[in-house]
Amino acid sequence: MHMRRTLNKFCPTESLTSRSIHLARKDALRKFYECGFSYSRKLTAHKSCVNYLAFSRHDGRWLASAGDDCRVLLWDFSQEDVFCPGHAFAGPMVSFFGPSFGHRCLWLDREICFSGGADDVILKYDVSTLREVGSSSIGERGWSSSVERYGDHDDSVRALTCHPYEDEIFISASEDGKLILHDSRAGGRMSAAQGTLQHTAAFTGVQHHPVMEHVFATCDVHGHVCLRDTRMTFGPLSRRSNGGIVRVYNTKLSRKSAGYLSNPESSSLTFDRDGSKLAVTFLHYFPTIYAMSDPHPLAICTGRNTPDGTPISPPQRSYTNSCTMKSGAFGGPGMDEDDMYGAGSDDFRAYVWRIPPLMTLQGLRQEITPHDWYAREWPDTVVLAFAEGKWESRYVPYEISMPLARLDGHKSIVNSVAIHPSLLHIATSGVERQIILHSPTPSSPAVQNLLPTPPTVRVLQPQDLAAQRIFLRVLLGPHPTLHEDDEGDDEGENETISLFDHILRAEGEADVFTIRRWGEDSAEDAENEDETIIDVFDTSLSDSSL
Repeated sequence: MHMRRTLNKFCPTESLTSRSIHLARKDALRKFYECGFSYSRKLTAHKSCVNYLAFSRHDGRWLASAGDDCRVLLWDFSQEDVFCPGHAFAGPMVSFFGPSFGHRCLWLDREICFSGGADDVILKYDVSTLREVGSSSIGERGWSSSVERYGDHDDSVRALTCHPYEDEIFISASEDGKLILHDSRAGGRMSAAQGTLQHTAAFTGVQHHPVMEHVFATCDVHGHVCLRDTRMTFGPLSRRSNGGIVRVYNTKLSRKSAGYLSNPESSSLTFDRDGSKLAVTFLHYFPTIYAMSDPHPLAICTGRNTPDGTPISPPQRSYTNSCTMKSGAFGGPGMDEDDMYGAGSDDFRAYVWRIPPLMTLQGLRQEITPHDWYAREWPDTVVLAFAEGKWESRYVPYEISMPLARLDGHKSIVNSVAIHPSLLHIATSGVERQIILHSPTPSSPAVQNLLPTPPTVRVLQPQDLAAQRIFLRVLLGPHPTLHEDDEGDDEGENETISLFDHILRAEGEADVFTIRRWGEDSAEDAENEDETIIDVFDTSLSDSSL
């Protein structure tokens, strides 16, 4: 009887049919993607820059957006046509001056939403009560306050991430150099000291592995990207080891014409859905793709060519990241893997790249010995490489120079990209107060009658006297990016755009080897490197500070 049941489960015809359907579906979706995401709609409700976007994990019902207006808005994708947010949560209240404040990170699931910002407080919201489709619009009944507040940090909260299976457990990372493990289950709380890891550099990102419950990744302002284990990171000192680090990724850049290395700041990171790939956003460099099990990078994502393969030539602008905190996202709507990666750019676009299989990328990566690196002439495609030290091997990752799509429609810098887990939608946001929802088709189960996205991109003009006056007026105003005026009035937003234009002119052309020098050829650099090694590897430093 047992053998008969086992045999009945195996049906070659059914298996082949399912595989054929799967391949046909995959092929159809790829054809949609190859046409680009040329339709869009602006979602307008915020009164300021929209710093972060996140679709709810697993089901994608909600899109959460957060920005400098200190609100978290939820957009309900179970509706037939998304135009306005269905709910709003009151966010952090901050009063200090600066163009980057309010929310800086979000985490959204079916039941709960976490947000963190520049006021060092993490807020938890209950999403589980918002069951009815289109239950409310933004008004008196559409507002909710947080159900729990966490005030354990001493500086801005840059990132937070939930446990893959337990929503009540999450890790936060802050510019105060702390990683904090929060466990709000009954009887599950550690002491404050046991749940804290103190680092000497500001953390810029943290991401839990989506499958392995004890594994998470971090990045910091020194450019370090590390894979850690919670069992060695937190808890009693007797159980801790090496700051919980189980892998250090190679993030230093080498240029043959320079006698030193550069360590670009790693400003955010993210895993794909199964945790096999890790993408790191570097300031003044390109998004870089790693295999979780390989310390050396496999690919970089650039905008050297247009999606049709045409090379970009001056004065056209392409992908850059020099001025703001950006976060990218993996995705593969309708697919069984995340083979796309999206990121915002300083050229007023977002980019989406198709990521080849990891085995393919491993075969395309070049490894060069230190002797060959300095002794041989290399083509223009091998200008930069990654190296763990001046006299270590160079690794040249494969350059994905032709994006799958460039997402237009913005008038200024794009900071955040979110890819829906099942629908063919990508949401982008940044300096403007609008979110843009992109699609390869004019309609979908969640939106109807999208319009073609204008292909033109605003040109960054040289500084003139009028622009200088606007910049000074905005800079000296009560708040540079928050505008309480009517949503249809573009004057306030134009002033914000002018502010970031000024920043872009000043910082947009910076060379990472000039501003982020790491070397072994001077006493100062050697001293800095000693500090770096202590940050990552000296367990006693982390433990003694608890």
